Amino acid sequence: MSILVCGSVAFDNIMVFNDRFRNHILPDQLHILNVSFLVPDMHQQYGGCAGNIAYNLSLLGCEPYVMATVGTDFDDYRKWMDKCGMNREYIKVVDGTYTPRAFIITDMDDNQITAFHPGAMNQCHINKVPIGKGIVLGIISPDGRQGMLQHAQQFKNAGIPFVFDPGQGTPMFTVEELEYFIDQADWIACNDYEARMICERTSSTVEQITERVRAFIITQGEKGSLIYTREKVYTIPVVRPAQTKDPTGCGDAYRA
Repeated sequence: MSILVCGSVAFDNIMVFNDRFRNHILPDQLHILNVSFLVPDMHQQYGGCAGNIAYNLSLLGCEPYVMATVGTDFDDYRKWMDKCGMNREYIKVVDGTYTPRAFIITDMDDNQITAFHPGAMNQCHINKVPIGKGIVLGIISPDGRQGMLQHAQQFKNAGIPFVFDPGQGTPMFTVEELEYFIDQADWIACNDYEARMICERTSSTVEQITERVRAFIITQGEKGSLIYTREKVYTIPVVRPAQTKDPTGCGDAYRA
């Protein structure tokens, strides 16, 4: 199955804080927040929402095509994709920019603080959804705002069903734009926090939004996930891992 995955391709710099953020942040002093965390463990991974989703689709035997914009420092990521046999046909290098980078600190409660530099991702609108290339399904994951809006319309015009996965990009859209995505998408996938935000901003219930799409998929962390369809709600239990190391990218793996 050929799937076009639109979204970020990013270097993830992941650090582990061997304590809990709550022990170092004073709730009544947030207006003068000034904290520093010692992170003795750090490693770089090849991530980004599109990269993560496509990698997991490959493991499942699908044929993902990543559509993303990257910077001139993409070479290491390119080699990793080639090693994994991942298609790069729809990845464009934007001169004078960096490949997106995330700096993620995870504490002992699996809470995270993230700083993200979008770099070339802001130019994702230069990519166009390919027509007549055998793509049967699409995913719009967090990316540049203009590009996400354009890609939704392009999928619709091409008759390619797609998943709208706004993720951490949810707050950047207006009410009208969220309504637009709901009307264009076949499926919506997000976590419980993002689902509440979409519902509140569109003055809709989960059930009302579900009536406008094939399914509304909501993940709930350690509680598993819910798949709302017009006919019924499916409760999907969590799969307990043998060992928990890092929650980064788990949501993207679920999307696949």
